[in-house]
Amino acid sequence: MPSGYMQPLRFVIQAVFFVSMAWLSVDFYQFVVTVLSGGTGVRPNGIEGFLPISGLLGATSWAKNGVLNSIHPAAVVIFLTIVTLSLLLRRAFCSWICPVATVSELFWKMGFRATRRKLHVARTADKLLRFPKYLLLLFFLISIGGTMSPPALSDFIQSDYHRIADIRLMNFFLHISPITSAILFIIVILSLVLRNPFCRYLCPYGALLGIVSLASPLRVTRHPERCISCGGCNQACPSHIDVMHKKTVNDPECIGCWRCVSHCRYNNSLSMGAPGSLAIPGVLFAFLVVLIFWGGTEIGKLRGHWYSSLTVSEYVRLLNK
Repeated sequence: MPSGYMQPLRFVIQAVFFVSMAWLSVDFYQFVVTVLSGGTGVRPNGIEGFLPISGLLGATSWAKNGVLNSIHPAAVVIFLTIVTLSLLLRRAFCSWICPVATVSELFWKMGFRATRRKLHVARTADKLLRFPKYLLLLFFLISIGGTMSPPALSDFIQSDYHRIADIRLMNFFLHISPITSAILFIIVILSLVLRNPFCRYLCPYGALLGIVSLASPLRVTRHPERCISCGGCNQACPSHIDVMHKKTVNDPECIGCWRCVSHCRYNNSLSMGAPGSLAIPGVLFAFLVVLIFWGGTEIGKLRGHWYSSLTVSEYVRLLNK
C-alpha cells in the first residue's frame, strides 16, 4: 500500500502537538503572573513535559526509593511514557511530537525551499559530531543514576530549587542571556542548511531515546528483490542513515519519521514492521504514536501520579524568596 500520505499526516500531528504545547506554555505563564499578583490560578501540570531532567530524577528516585515524588509527578509520567513510546515505536517522539524537532524540521525545509540546496556532512564527520549528545547523556546518567544515593535524590527533589524547576525554565527563556541568545542563533542558522543539527548532535534526550529504540520490534525493512538502489531513501533520511545498503534499519539515529518509506520511488521497496512479519500500515503507526503518548498521561492521572502537591501559597513563598 502506498504510504505517500504519511508525511502530510505526520505534519498534522506535529502541528496539533505544537499548538497544544504552545497553549500549555501560555497557560503556565498566565498562572505564574496570576500567582505573583495575588491570585489563585490553576497550574497546568502538563507543563512538566518540558522537564525531562526532573523526569529522570523522579524515575530514578522511584526505582531506588520505591515512592514517586509528589513535587513533579507528571514529569516522571511523561518521561516514562516517552521512553515506552521509543521502546515500541522507535524515536517516534522526536519526529511526531517533540516541539524542538518540529521547529528544526520547519527551518531546514524552509532553507531547502529557499536555496534548493542542502549541506551534507561527511559520514565520518557526522558520526563524530554525534558524540557530544552521548557525553551529555552519560553525564546525566552517572550524576543522577550512579552517584546520587536514595536520600540524596529525595533531598534534591524536595529542595526549593527543584520545586520551581518549571518557573526557572520559563525565566531562562524570558530573560535569555547574550551567550544563550548567540548559541540559539547559531543553531537556527545551522538548522537552515543542515537537517536537525540540535537533535543529531546535541540533544541528550534524543540520545537516550535512540539507545532505547534499539530494542524496538519495529524497524524500516528494505526488500532487495524490489529495490533498484536509486538512493531516494538516503536522500530523504534526515538522520543521514545509509538506508539503501541495509536489510533492516536498527540505528539509534532512526527517528521513525517514515520519510524514507514515503519517498521510496519503486515498488514499495521499503516498509516499517517487525523483521519476518507483515508490514505495519502507516495510519496504524500514527494512531499508536498518539495513543501511547495520550494513554500514558491518562494512566498517570488515573493512578494519581499527575497533580503536584505544591500549593499556590507555596509557589508564592518560593517566588518571593
